[in-house]
Amino acid sequence: MWTPKLTFLSLVLFSYPSGSGDDSLVSLRNHPRCPLTPSLSPRKRTTSQSKTEPPLLRTNKRTIYTAGRPPWYNVTGTTFKEAFVIGLCGGSASGKTTVANKIIEALDVPWVVLLSMDSFYKVLTKDEQELAAKNEYNFDHPEAFDFELLVTVLRKLKKGKSIKVPVYDFTSHCRRKEWKTVYGANVVIFEGILAFANKELLKLLDMKVFVDTDSDIRLVRRLKRDISERGRDISGVIKQYNKFVKPSFEQYIEPTVQVADIVVPRGGENFVALDLIVQHVHSQLEKSSGLTVSVLCRSALASAHQGQPLPKTLSVMEGTPQVHGMHTIIRNKDTNRDEFIFYSKRLMRLLIEHALSFLPLKVSVETPQGSIYEGKRLSGKRITGVSILRAGETMEQALMVVCKDIRLGKILIQTNHDTGEPELHYLRLPKDISEDYVMLMDSTVSTGAAALMAVRVLLDHDVQEDKIFLLSLLMAEMGVHSVAYAFPKVRIITTAVDKNVNDKFHIIPGIGNFGDRYFGTDAPSDWYESDEGMDY
Repeated sequence: MWTPKLTFLSLVLFSYPSGSGDDSLVSLRNHPRCPLTPSLSPRKRTTSQSKTEPPLLRTNKRTIYTAGRPPWYNVTGTTFKEAFVIGLCGGSASGKTTVANKIIEALDVPWVVLLSMDSFYKVLTKDEQELAAKNEYNFDHPEAFDFELLVTVLRKLKKGKSIKVPVYDFTSHCRRKEWKTVYGANVVIFEGILAFANKELLKLLDMKVFVDTDSDIRLVRRLKRDISERGRDISGVIKQYNKFVKPSFEQYIEPTVQVADIVVPRGGENFVALDLIVQHVHSQLEKSSGLTVSVLCRSALASAHQGQPLPKTLSVMEGTPQVHGMHTIIRNKDTNRDEFIFYSKRLMRLLIEHALSFLPLKVSVETPQGSIYEGKRLSGKRITGVSILRAGETMEQALMVVCKDIRLGKILIQTNHDTGEPELHYLRLPKDISEDYVMLMDSTVSTGAAALMAVRVLLDHDVQEDKIFLLSLLMAEMGVHSVAYAFPKVRIITTAVDKNVNDKFHIIPGIGNFGDRYFGTDAPSDWYESDEGMDY
């Protein structure tokens, strides 16, 4: 825990670009260990291809790269890494958001989330809204904030869970219907005027920073902001400032400087202080990662669970002559692409229909003759399909043919060749997925590394473990064991299980790179191919 309290009076006389990306799936990757240097040199993009690629976007001041999220859980599927939470406190218009944005830009860390306390204003009653319209409501008092919701959201975010953040409309003084979903934070920057005013909040903060700015400067900034961005008039802003903002700062905000680890005068202009904050965050992240032994690389998974019986949660589709015949065709290296696609689709449809038989299907219906028929139907529940890109996407069409009006989601996971671990690159899930039965689809599963990460993502979105069905045309025994060991309630369903994998983690006898064969693509010779169908 960071304990020394430091105040910085130095001012670095050069500018640095402000602003940040708030998407938790795309991060800003800048020059390491020189976070506040204005000239940034290009760096390698970490991808599963282990090749140098051009950045997605380059300007004269900043380069934006994609960055995958490494595992935040261990071989048992349990989360071991909590997000590092930085709390930024200070008076209204002190520059907290500017400081937060510059920290985000300077951090050489993917998946940084900015959480603003402004999102957690309470829903006002009709009388309170009338007071607010007349600038007679105190938005700077602790009672104006929904601390119960705020603590719940920050606690879940710190633990790696998906959370929903309310969006507050400062013009109408109410919450909008649409809430913002945030997930996958390695670092959380939480900023607000009363960020240090609640004991439960303080327990969640790993580092506490107080932004100290002169009151006259804060008043000028507030005037500009409230008039231009929030539709207020100058007399109303000044009235509110003198009646509520200034007294609340002196009573509730200024005293909390005592709990701060670092005090930053002049806010975003104090580059020395910002540099120290960034360095400390790096040291804490490196310290926490150093305490954890990497157990999710493929070589480690390959040596685990050898010789054990297959789990009871595994269901292998009956090996009828028809199924054996289709496997013969798609496994044959000389099968042309058209036949490969045709018989793969047939096999996918049989697999999905087999998987549906494990759902709790029961319903009574009345026939036209007035009799009761005890039938089977999934009543009152939804089924959602989630594909592990890219090869898992090939199973979506078969699922849509079998299940009418099904919702679909996508997860992109690729292997980092420097670490041998899977990394989460992209995520799109339907709303309110937590109550659904989820068909998680990948064409093949070798070590199970990608499947483990995909299941963990679903659990982080509050999907129940026993409602997750992992579907794959072909699995290796080690992949089955890896998933079943970490998530014993997940139903594993496949058309075949092969016993071995080779030193390149290809399933033996296997099917080859399913994605390349299905889409008609040929990976370069130095690319790492995988029987999990990923674009490695």
